[in-house]
Amino acid sequence: MKVKLLVLSLMFIFVSSAAIAADNVTKSAASEQVSIEVTVYNNNLGLVKDTRKVALPAGDGELQFMDVAALIKPETVHVKSLNNADAFTVFEQNYEYDLMNESKLLDKYVGKKVKIIEWNEYKDKKESLEAELLSNNQGQIYRINNEIYLGYPGIKVLPELPENLIAKPTLMWNYGNKAQKPHNLEISYLTNGINWKADYVVVLNKDDSNADLSGWVTLDNKSGATYKDARLKLVAGTVHRAEERYDESYEVKRVYKMAAEAPQFEEKAFFEYHIYDLQRKTTIKDNQAKQISLLEAEGVKTEKELLVYGNKSYFNRQYREQNPKQPVNVYIKFKNSKKNNLGMPLPAGIMRLYKEDDKGSLQFAGEDRIEHTPKDEEVRLKIGEAFDVTAERIQTDYKLITSSMTAKVTAHESEWEITIRNHKDTDVIVGIIEPLYGSWSVIKNSHPYKKVDAFTLRFDVKVPKDKEVKVRYRVRVEL
Repeated sequence: MKVKLLVLSLMFIFVSSAAIAADNVTKSAASEQVSIEVTVYNNNLGLVKDTRKVALPAGDGELQFMDVAALIKPETVHVKSLNNADAFTVFEQNYEYDLMNESKLLDKYVGKKVKIIEWNEYKDKKESLEAELLSNNQGQIYRINNEIYLGYPGIKVLPELPENLIAKPTLMWNYGNKAQKPHNLEISYLTNGINWKADYVVVLNKDDSNADLSGWVTLDNKSGATYKDARLKLVAGTVHRAEERYDESYEVKRVYKMAAEAPQFEEKAFFEYHIYDLQRKTTIKDNQAKQISLLEAEGVKTEKELLVYGNKSYFNRQYREQNPKQPVNVYIKFKNSKKNNLGMPLPAGIMRLYKEDDKGSLQFAGEDRIEHTPKDEEVRLKIGEAFDVTAERIQTDYKLITSSMTAKVTAHESEWEITIRNHKDTDVIVGIIEPLYGSWSVIKNSHPYKKVDAFTLRFDVKVPKDKEVKVRYRVRVEL
């Protein structure tokens, strides 16, 4: 008796499902959207909130929710009725991604008759014939007039579309509905394949004392869906994600647009991140990269630094480099503060510097990447290496004070001469940064220095135009 009841129950479920599939299927396309909101994170992830007005028959049925992202993460889907939540229930969800293409269509017709149309060059007309498709595995095999053909030229024509193939990724729900009026259904989900990054243009003035700064958002959508008239939000910050088991890398295609007259994003703090909310709607097409103005700032006070860096390994050995020349690095720095005409948290990105030449034409001067920078923090950019300011380092003396294997402390004394030459037509100040370790002390020095931290000393040396300055000092390092 129990077995009979179980069989009858299964038959009832099967018949009910068949009835839903046959008589109570509703399709919803993007044309029914009431609104759409896209929040994009800068780690190839997007949150989509798609609200549609959908009229559903009362009772149980199936809803096919089409035009979702091809790279949707189905396990993140959440659906609710905004206007009548108690009347709408989802029993089961399926994500259909067996998309229609030529190979899959032919797979469905293996063992069936198809029509082949070919062009007869001799008769100068189209001719058609009937063929049985025997296989579609690495090429087609046909039976035509009781002969087997390994492939056959011409256009293959199918009598109808087979079942269970869809043209677009589709979410399908088996639902229960008690409402008579249409639902405003909000469907939210995460999708891969959508990303954003910040790019900045910094135009320096003649003496590098201030700059105009503009920021751009480059949005790249390869999620497999178009978001028409979307509310766009960008989240800056490091959002943790569980490890993915596939490669999410993609090639960025850049599309440039004209700059806006004013910033279009409103920035607000959110959790431990920052949200940039676009104050207008925008259409984000699939396979499109677009740029939107993020900020504009004029008269940002800047400072240029010329720095020579040593290496802590210099101070416990004899220094015998073949080439005593060292690069003089060029940095531009400024404060991200309201007082300095900025003060908005700056998303991570690349800052590119430009400057006018003597003919008034902008020239590229260098670039550097910044991390997420809160307000009132300093932005420091390495731009390149100086051409007209050079540095040479030589070790004029070295002594190993303690060399016993039983000694607990080994001391190294070294003496240095760093020559800075200025071939420019203006005076410059060059910083010499020496990283040390262990217990150290400066025994003698030709120029003042300051202790930056426990393991760094710094000389700031003024070098007149067309002159050279030699910085000499002796340091003892105990290890």
